[in-house]
Amino acid sequence: MIFMMNITSIDISNVAIRQMNNLNEKRRPEMKFLQMDATNMSFPDNSFTAIIDKGTLDALMPDNLEDTLQTINKYFSEMIRVLKTGGRYICISLLQEQILNILVNYFPSHNCMFRIVRCFEAEKNAADAGESPMPVFVIICTKFLSLPSKILELSLAGNDKMQRIAQEEDLIKQISSAQQAAFVCSGLKNSNISDDNISFDMFLPNDDKPRYTVFVTDIPPNRKNMQYAAFIVPQGRETEWMFSTIDGRKELASMSKCNRLAVVIMHRNQVYESLDAVKVELEDCVRNLAPATIGTDKILFLSLGADVGERILRFEGTSKFSGNYVVEDVTIDDDKFRRLFYLSSQSVIQSEAKLKRSKSRSGNEKETIDVTYLNCEHHIYISRAVAMSIKDKSAGKCLIIGLGGGGLCSFLRKYLQQLDITAVDIDADMLKIAVDWFDLSLGDKMHVEIKDGIQYLAENGTKYDNIVFDVDSKDQTIGMSCPPKEFLEDKVISDVVRSLTSNGLFIVNIVLRDNKLRPGVVKSLQKHFKLVVSYKLEHDLNEIFLCFNYDVAIEKIREQFSASGKEINQFFKKHKNTKLINNIIGDSLILSH
Repeated sequence: MIFMMNITSIDISNVAIRQMNNLNEKRRPEMKFLQMDATNMSFPDNSFTAIIDKGTLDALMPDNLEDTLQTINKYFSEMIRVLKTGGRYICISLLQEQILNILVNYFPSHNCMFRIVRCFEAEKNAADAGESPMPVFVIICTKFLSLPSKILELSLAGNDKMQRIAQEEDLIKQISSAQQAAFVCSGLKNSNISDDNISFDMFLPNDDKPRYTVFVTDIPPNRKNMQYAAFIVPQGRETEWMFSTIDGRKELASMSKCNRLAVVIMHRNQVYESLDAVKVELEDCVRNLAPATIGTDKILFLSLGADVGERILRFEGTSKFSGNYVVEDVTIDDDKFRRLFYLSSQSVIQSEAKLKRSKSRSGNEKETIDVTYLNCEHHIYISRAVAMSIKDKSAGKCLIIGLGGGGLCSFLRKYLQQLDITAVDIDADMLKIAVDWFDLSLGDKMHVEIKDGIQYLAENGTKYDNIVFDVDSKDQTIGMSCPPKEFLEDKVISDVVRSLTSNGLFIVNIVLRDNKLRPGVVKSLQKHFKLVVSYKLEHDLNEIFLCFNYDVAIEKIREQFSASGKEINQFFKKHKNTKLINNIIGDSLILSH
């Protein structure tokens, strides 16, 4: 079957029309080349089945000044006029901001089905020619007599699948995101990044929740290394130091022997079919992040295993103080853990406990919390300090400000059975979570007060052998995540001193994002205590401060702290928690100054 096509080309330049006529009069005599202004054409209404605009709109609209907008409105009006019903205006454009906005506002409101398709082939041709590829788009506006509602469609995935978009603003946002990502990818092809500060989120169509987050990490080039690969982090592992910090991702790139590594995080509330399916989803994105010096036909994907990991939502709720939160179970290697996350800071585990299988009284197996296991490393050092302070006592009293999921309290009750613990938390939801989901058991030696920690200390009349501050800050504007800055004010520390026994110990978990704040923290503690020492965790921001108000030598404290480490190691061995056994270094405590 032979289709006859009548093609007419117009240009405002007589010179261009004369050249095209001379070039085509013998080879394509049926084609017409006419000198004409596209904003004021002489064609009758409903003349054409299709109009192709290859760069005219981009040339006509370098800005959005009033005169320019009037010209563009005339141009669009003429396109609609000369198109037949069912005909299409097809425009190839880079879609600069002003052009995208006017296209989206004009055609859908003039009974046109509106579609934008990203043209990857044109971008590839530009890249092959050594040009810096900018995203190229094809806009297809199909004319109807009337439409019951606006129809907006988008394809940014390099396939024929169209995504229906509800609002013009959403379409503009997705195009803008694609352009920004292309700009970043173009820069990455020809340069290295000194800091791990390139990251972006990936979304499914019509979903405002991220599906993936991709971090691009470069290390100093090594000829023996691979130049590029992608690392898919299994679900539940994304909070680990290796994947959640700049230094960790650089270490991962070094261990993977890869000069550039794209580290991919999967998000909760998403379904991932398999690791192979995830690779297919990510392939185009990951390829665009590769250095220009390597071929991208085949991208190497790395991971920790053969699956995407497992994440099971157990509970979700809303706290008056912490906002939305979730409790979920994750499987890591052969172990299963329960975690509490505040959705305002999803990369930080608020509480974590190891699950174990045990038999109920009826003989059925069930999952319970292993209270002999400490998931948070800083809790190990807090527990060592608490044990050290009551070593020679038949009983002891401990006050913990900050309950969380109750993991520290549950462990201390099991480890130091002579210890009487009072935990204070301002949030009643935390107590419910700790009891319902983390198996916190209340009793004669485990009490919880729902109260503001500062107020409790001010009104307290009980003496404690140790007081622990393990409470997070909701204020993200300062460089201290734990505790809230109010907890280190003079009045509060004075109340701590008043509430301690004569040889009591104050233990505070300090988490600084801005290390410039540390001298001020130390100064506020030294103002009230005779001796302040600390232990800094190697792979976390936590620093555990131990504060003494009685005469004791630093060497004696180091000796006692080392001994408490050996004792807790014996406890871990007894309960077969060998993963928690750490190297005890007696002089790891440093004198704070």
